[in-house]
Amino acid sequence: MYLSKTEAAVLPTTLVGTPKTPPPPPTGRRRLWPLLGPAFVAAVAYVDPGNFATNFSGGASFGYTLLWVIVAANLMAMLIQTLTAKLGLATGRDLATNCREQLPRPVTWGLWVQAEAVAIATDLAEIVGGAVALYLLFGVPLPIGGVITAIVAFVLLAAQSRGHRPFERVITGLLLVIGAGFAYTLVGSGVDLGGLAGGMVPTFAGPDSLVLAAGILGATVMPHVIYVHSALTPGRYGDVVTAGRTRTGRSRLLRAQRIDVLLAMGLAGLVNASMLIIAAQLFTGDADQAASLEGVHAGLGEQLGAGASLAFALALLASGFASSSVGTHAGQVVMAGFLKRHIPVLTRRLITLAPALAVLVLGGDPTTALVWSQVVLSFGIPFALVPLLWLTSRRDLMGGWVNRRVTTVTGAVVAALIIALNAHLLIGFVTG
Repeated sequence: MYLSKTEAAVLPTTLVGTPKTPPPPPTGRRRLWPLLGPAFVAAVAYVDPGNFATNFSGGASFGYTLLWVIVAANLMAMLIQTLTAKLGLATGRDLATNCREQLPRPVTWGLWVQAEAVAIATDLAEIVGGAVALYLLFGVPLPIGGVITAIVAFVLLAAQSRGHRPFERVITGLLLVIGAGFAYTLVGSGVDLGGLAGGMVPTFAGPDSLVLAAGILGATVMPHVIYVHSALTPGRYGDVVTAGRTRTGRSRLLRAQRIDVLLAMGLAGLVNASMLIIAAQLFTGDADQAASLEGVHAGLGEQLGAGASLAFALALLASGFASSSVGTHAGQVVMAGFLKRHIPVLTRRLITLAPALAVLVLGGDPTTALVWSQVVLSFGIPFALVPLLWLTSRRDLMGGWVNRRVTTVTGAVVAALIIALNAHLLIGFVTG
């Protein structure tokens, strides 16, 4: 099977081969910094346009009440991304490939189908978000903005043809733009320390807050990057097999990976919390103002000035561009892993672009579409998390990298909570 450079760049390392001169495994502090990066690519998905919609809606409707959901979801994300990166390190294969090799064929096909549905929901959020940002900044019509976002994402993804570093640097740069935008706005809005403390107490404020909580969870613990992160770690740490044979070698590799996750997910968590806090400070009691991204943009301009509205639009644009490229990469990883097949990136981009363009062309409410796309993502989390826990708890597969018992138990509790929340929502929809 012949692959062009562009197609090879978006396939998992396990299918296209490792670099000819892989970096050596870490042997000291100076070796840790070059190993950071995969988690920052994954972290972009945790601040995608869907987060903008759910976090601002949650803050405007319920004040600080759902802040604890963001904190809890971010802690879950740190655990999950640590496990998925470790799976890639230990096995040299991504999660989807491991599932294909370890599970019966019907189960593999079922997981692939739901993963593709998750990919479509992800693309909808990212394309719509980028289109709205282009409209806010330059007045570009939404359908055209959606096409531009898809093209830019494709161009960004092509940076992988030069190796993992250029792509990671571009994505990390866009992540920092998002963080800077909300840091600037947060300084202007201020923080209510009493509300902040109260928002850390787990509670809900009725059925609507439960739906938004599920949306926040789906927007934070993104199932598609569970697959992506496991595909980013193999091949980039040199001879992992040799380095990981000893406890000291595994410790070095795990330390680098955990620092990567802590820094990246910590930044993403701060951005998400900032969104909700800004909405709680400025839009509580005026939820209609935050009912759309356009309304949030206008409201920020009215209350904090043109600088805040510009910072919001630029952050949304950076989010749409970066997360869309990561989403496209996720789709390639899923198909190559589960089916050991691929389709041209442009063809896949056109297929997943269709639902988002339909929303934009038919005049659907972009913010509502964003919120519900994140609820769909919440339902997809267990289908990635349960196999991940099962695989990383198997000593015959992981060897010395196997989970500690407390890690597996904690992960099982997280999965059970997510499944219970999804079941509650389903029952609520059925019973009205």
